[in-house]
Amino acid sequence: MGVMNELIDPPRIEALTRILAESAPAVQWAQTAAAGSLLGDLNLRARTDLVAEALVADICTSPVPGYTTASVSFRAALSVPEFTGWVLWPVSEAAVTLALAAGATEDFDDCLALLAELTPRLTGEFAVRRLLARDPDRALAAIQIWTANCDEHVRRLASEGTRPYLPWAVRVPALVQRPEATLPILTALYRDPSEYVRRSVANHLNDLARHAPSAVVATAGQWLSAPDGNTAWVVRHGLRTLVKKGHPGALALLGFMPASVAVSGPRLDQEILSVPGELTFAFEIANTGTEDVRLAVDYLVHYRKANGSQSAKVFKISTLTLAPGESRSLSKRHAFRQMTTRVHHPGLHALELQINGAVHGRTEFLLEMA
Repeated sequence: MGVMNELIDPPRIEALTRILAESAPAVQWAQTAAAGSLLGDLNLRARTDLVAEALVADICTSPVPGYTTASVSFRAALSVPEFTGWVLWPVSEAAVTLALAAGATEDFDDCLALLAELTPRLTGEFAVRRLLARDPDRALAAIQIWTANCDEHVRRLASEGTRPYLPWAVRVPALVQRPEATLPILTALYRDPSEYVRRSVANHLNDLARHAPSAVVATAGQWLSAPDGNTAWVVRHGLRTLVKKGHPGALALLGFMPASVAVSGPRLDQEILSVPGELTFAFEIANTGTEDVRLAVDYLVHYRKANGSQSAKVFKISTLTLAPGESRSLSKRHAFRQMTTRVHHPGLHALELQINGAVHGRTEFLLEMA
């Protein structure tokens, strides 16, 4: 995160202060200017909060304190092309803080509009979360309108800002508890001309799959009944977690029906593996049915946890179609290296194949630390 932290650094805060001083001279931006010397080794989120607090403090000590001054000041700064980049994250957070403090519906609505104006310079997906948390119905009604905006950044904000599990962002309970609330937004955008927007729609659908799989499969089915040239990709990407979990409805929607297959393996190239290292395994699949079958071929690694239990993670191998009586030999290498996202523990592990959601051929191996 070191490089990410520097996205908000003293020179950028100095430039932000200069732009605001020129665009909104009625406010003395002294605390914002001073924030640049206080960053130290703070991470990006903490730097954002520090600068946002400074912006709020300067506006609250201005001749006309409150959200209206923030709205006027930040909109004036938008006339400057250099008013862009990651320093707009604290700007958007400061605007939301002041709008929520005001408590007026007109300020709430205007702040949503302001985020839509700022988001082409830097996404407002993080700041909009607090507005959604305060009044989800009011916020979602405005956000639904964004789906028809001519700017792809605003349309993406409609999908990305309302994701239930948006990375880096605060959780909005209503978005988890009411999965149906954001489906109209996604349905308005799944055929969007922008890949930037469609990718967000697919990631949002995949988020919903964590707690509302039935609604996700039903929605994806509706989209496939009225597709364009990109819909198949959006659905595949949106259902990727359900496919890994072997969800029957998701698999069927993508053409992976229960299949009559014979599986031989997996055969491991070693039974004891040292970290770092690679495990190679091979297997065969034969279609024992009377019709062509389309297969989603994955594998599960059952990792040993620190407490001695095991936790499985699914990895993709391939998709293939086999004619009746046809067989295919496949192999795969899997690396075991210590990473910040996965710490390996010595002891018994296992590997299984997963074909159209059905698990085959559990094989165990021992992992040792080099």
